[in-house]
Amino acid sequence: MKVLVTGASGFLGGHLVDGALRAGHEVRALVRPTSDLSRLRTVPGLELAHGDLGDPQSLRRAVEGVEVVHHSAARVADFGTRAQFTAENVTGTERLLSAAREAGARRFVFISSPSALMGPDDGDRLGIDESTAYPERWLNLYSETKAAAERLVLAADRPGFTTVALRPRGIWGPRDRAGFLPKLLAGMLAGRLPDLSGGRRVLVSLCHSDNAVLAALLAAGAPAERVGGRAYFVADREQTDLWAFLTRLAALFGGTPPTRRIPPPLRDALVASVELLWRVTALAARREPPVSRYSVALLTRSTTYSTAAAERDLGYRAVTDQETGLRRLQEWVESIGGAEEFVRAVR
Repeated sequence: MKVLVTGASGFLGGHLVDGALRAGHEVRALVRPTSDLSRLRTVPGLELAHGDLGDPQSLRRAVEGVEVVHHSAARVADFGTRAQFTAENVTGTERLLSAAREAGARRFVFISSPSALMGPDDGDRLGIDESTAYPERWLNLYSETKAAAERLVLAADRPGFTTVALRPRGIWGPRDRAGFLPKLLAGMLAGRLPDLSGGRRVLVSLCHSDNAVLAALLAAGAPAERVGGRAYFVADREQTDLWAFLTRLAALFGGTPPTRRIPPPLRDALVASVELLWRVTALAARREPPVSRYSVALLTRSTTYSTAAAERDLGYRAVTDQETGLRRLQEWVESIGGAEEFVRAVR
């Protein structure tokens, strides 16, 4: 098939490009002129389409002749204004949907997130499935706009144009320089990541990049009558004890495990102060806060997801287990010059 991948210069998008090429597809990547294209330019057989989700004309050119769109691009940062999040996550998705449909694409695979279901007052939620409703209020702008984009995508499903949303949780793996795991690892390597758990065991689902890519490729080919207009959780086979996992990462890479505990009342007061300060638009638009309600929720709420629906409808089975994933992560860090170089590479 002829496929288009957005977000190809990023972590998951780059792996989607590789996976689609390995599967024998013709692959075109939508890339911004300002993106780092050093790796993509070395990928044999990859076609680059220069454009932007804010430029409808460039989107029309990018989707010409394409059968499947894998939409991975998004504003994932933990900072920004409502206008920034809406433009990148909602309006950009709506433009790409329209361009793909008008160009005759038959499948639109949207990389969503379980964060689309995160409310401000959620507690622990174990083994939740796709019957879980959207909250009335969201934890942050990222969660809110991912939910809005997901709803647009699913509502666009119709005969001849099948839309599917995937919700991979905590994507991790080699070549990630900006996600949650490299930031936590960089903090441990610098000896400055505190234990925010409050002494609680935090169980989470994670999703290795190999498994997320597999789910996307399966979603592109699954029967339309089975998957059209539906969202699916995607995760690794293992449930992970998050803080024990971070301690193991510290040991693997020579970092300092998060042993300095911050009491929850102090932690929450600090978060509230930072969130108040980051309501200043000029600051919110340009700089990531040192801590936020969202980042603390990811580190302190036990949240796991059932992949039964993806297994049933997509034929999904995780192909990379955690042990293999850790070994490959270690090999990649060594390949770029080791832990010190990794810390410098983290954005």
